[in-house]
Amino acid sequence: MKNRISIRTLTTTALLFALSVVLMILENLIPPIPTLPPGVKLGLSNVVIMYSLFYFGKPRTFLLFGLKVGFVLITRGVTACFLSAAGGFFSILVMSLLLALQKVKLSYIMISVCAAVTHNAAQLTAASLLLSSTAVFYYTPLLVISGVFMGILTGTLLRVMMPAMKRLDRENQQNLTSGRSKWLS
Repeated sequence: MKNRISIRTLTTTALLFALSVVLMILENLIPPIPTLPPGVKLGLSNVVIMYSLFYFGKPRTFLLFGLKVGFVLITRGVTACFLSAAGGFFSILVMSLLLALQKVKLSYIMISVCAAVTHNAAQLTAASLLLSSTAVFYYTPLLVISGVFMGILTGTLLRVMMPAMKRLDRENQQNLTSGRSKWLS
């Protein structure tokens, strides 16, 4: 049974990673939206990271994050990897802290907004380090506003997606405990 759980963990993580890569690719295919400031993205693949954190916990989420950063390194280079790693690490850290410290249960949307704003702030700080300049911080108001809007969007997507994902997992668990698989029936 332990091997089944390990294989299940491996395959679930691989599927989540594949989904995050597909969402990153799809997002990069979207032409720049004229009303958005340069560099602002929807952050669709972050829905997968949030799902992983809320549903599977920190260890698997940091593994998924590491895979995602590795993909960015391979496909977009060192600078994009550094910016992605900075934003992703601190946004996961903030979400983890909010989940651990909350007395009143926060919504997916509120946690997502905090993570998106943190992501942008960390990327600005990383860009400032790369450029050895504080001029990038003039971009802060735009990135805070966009972080709020994109956080609302990704938090809403997660909220809509969670019931279906939980239902799929329950069905999977039932199949595992009954010793049969839908694929073999």
